[in-house]
Amino acid sequence: MPLTLPVILIFAAIALFSFSMMYILFPPKTIVRERLEGLAEEAIGARGGAFPGTPANPWQKFLEKLGGKISLRPKDYGKYRKLLVSAGIPPSMLAAFMGVKVLSAIAFPGIYILFYLGYGMRAGQKPAMAVIFLIILAAVGFIVPGFWLGRRARKRKLGIFYDLPDILDVMTVCVEAGLSVDASMIRISEDKQFKETSLAKELKVAITETRAGKPRHEALRDMGERSGVEDLRALAAMLIQTERLGTSLADALRVHSDFLRTKRRQMAEEAAAKTAVKLIFPLAFFLLPSMFVVVLLPALIRLAHFFSEM
Repeated sequence: MPLTLPVILIFAAIALFSFSMMYILFPPKTIVRERLEGLAEEAIGARGGAFPGTPANPWQKFLEKLGGKISLRPKDYGKYRKLLVSAGIPPSMLAAFMGVKVLSAIAFPGIYILFYLGYGMRAGQKPAMAVIFLIILAAVGFIVPGFWLGRRARKRKLGIFYDLPDILDVMTVCVEAGLSVDASMIRISEDKQFKETSLAKELKVAITETRAGKPRHEALRDMGERSGVEDLRALAAMLIQTERLGTSLADALRVHSDFLRTKRRQMAEEAAAKTAVKLIFPLAFFLLPSMFVVVLLPALIRLAHFFSEM
């Protein structure tokens, strides 16, 4: 039995298991669920603070029970909660997320054990090497969900940053039309163009907190801290300062929007400038060797024939 087939089967099994766990833990939203979450957001569910509480399914209860056995330091507890909130996941899912880490750390070595019993022993693999692989796979399985969470948080932050200038333009138009800050935020959160964006959801959470009796400046400041985006923190600070000093809100929003667009253009130019440097390694390792083979190999073959005939 060739070695390629077991490796492909192990990779497919690990990928299928990971996607199944993520699908079970974070199932896709249906129309009914979206409506129920919208009603729950108005009342601010008790679980998860500003996030709506959702009923736990059996898998989630199992993962929470499994992850609840892990004792975290206060520093790690705050770090994971902050990552979950930045990724748009209720912090009440921390126990379930730790359960996913534990289950992944168990599943990766378990799949390797099945491979070892089915193929590794016949191939003469040493038990000591198998133990080393088990330890490595357990560590990798425990770390992989953290990488996924960090990637999701970074993607959400980047989406908020790119949506911020456009939303500020709409807010500027609403303010100039005579709407208040709260009314303009409500108008943006209900707009079809921005309704499904992460920034519109953050604005809706801030509006809900304000309606529940929380001071506006605290709701705006918490919105900036919750998202983890520095430009959104700056926007919250600008709105608070404008409200206190009584300056023109439309002018402040317009200036901040122009600044964000300039920053976004500079980031695009920086990424374009890095492209030439990043292309060096693919060219050096993939394109140039193939070009040398195509160009020099016929000449080398002719030289070999020439010297063999002498």
